Amino acid sequence: MTVNIQTVHFDADSKLITYVEQKIQKIANFHDKIIQVDVFLKLDNVVHTIKDKIVEIKVNVPKQQLFVKQSSKSFEQSFDEAMDSLISQLKRKKEKQLQA
Repeated sequence: MTVNIQTVHFDADSKLITYVEQKIQKIANFHDKIIQVDVFLKLDNVVHTIKDKIVEIKVNVPKQQLFVKQSSKSFEQSFDEAMDSLISQLKRKKEKQLQA
């Protein structure tokens, strides 16, 4: 499983990158054929307000691509919410494969 983490319009500190890397490794428990994971960390570019932190996660599995996007006031919260959504998608995908 290849993991790519990209930041858009800012430089992430090492704590945030480490947090994302550690959490993303856990999705391997939910699907055994994950090819690649792309994580995008973005700042919402709203002028003159507190910027929302947006996390997008794209997961490539054979014959399909899963995508989640979450935003909140912190990257950690956005990432955790996106991971919860992604894990439920992976579980549903796995169940459908087992039924087929």
